[in-house]
Amino acid sequence: MKLGLINSVWFGTKINTLEAVHKTREIGFDTIDVFTDLADSTPLQHRQLKEACDDEGLPIISVATALPGLIEFNKPVREFTLGLLRKYTDLACYLEARNVEVALGEYIWEGQALPPATQWTWAVEAFKAGGEYAASQGIEICLEMEPFQYSVTRGVEKMVELLDAIDNPAVKANVDCSHLYLLRTPARDILELQGRIGHVHLSDCDGVRHGDLPPGRGSTPLKEYLKTLNDAGFNGSASIELEYSPDPDNVVSWVTEAYVEADKIMKSLKLRA
Repeated sequence: MKLGLINSVWFGTKINTLEAVHKTREIGFDTIDVFTDLADSTPLQHRQLKEACDDEGLPIISVATALPGLIEFNKPVREFTLGLLRKYTDLACYLEARNVEVALGEYIWEGQALPPATQWTWAVEAFKAGGEYAASQGIEICLEMEPFQYSVTRGVEKMVELLDAIDNPAVKANVDCSHLYLLRTPARDILELQGRIGHVHLSDCDGVRHGDLPPGRGSTPLKEYLKTLNDAGFNGSASIELEYSPDPDNVVSWVTEAYVEADKIMKSLKLRA
């Protein structure tokens, strides 16, 4: 198993995107995930990012995005967002990433004014189409498992149900460890996703509120979750996801702390050389 970092932790700090690539490698990470807004970035910036990662020997594993428009009420918005998913897939292909990681969204109006089954159908349709396109490009789509009350992908059971309905091996689950804990998911439940886990997010929380903290700052049973992920056959990159540093001027210390603590856990389980 590899240890990665999602580059969004550097946003809003004095460290720019290209310098952040160097810092990520310098701290010791094996891989990097890229979070970018296609409307606010250019092909030149994408090329510079890829060149920087190549120079550092830092593989890009995932292109992360949030696409709640895939289950939006208005059909033109859904169609536009499906086009965005294809564009993110193209970017992942260019960056030689393995997957596009998608945070889908929630049932609007608390699932009352619009039947949840309707939005569920839109999600299945979107990822059937998006999954076919991704497979044609050699890319996987990874759906992030969310902990929020009205999330379409809330918990292991719903994730299994959605993947079954999509029925495309190119569409897999992204397992976020702190999200599992917010739902009090036993580690053994991860085994229900055996062979269907494409990516992992690694962070801590206090068990009450969504946090994305460095490992050790909360109470998430990360050791148990990582062991079970390994038992489920996952051997990819577990990418640390951090909320913005509480002290942006000391973001390097924030990221370094997360790396050191995650590395300790992984090495204690003999998951990382």
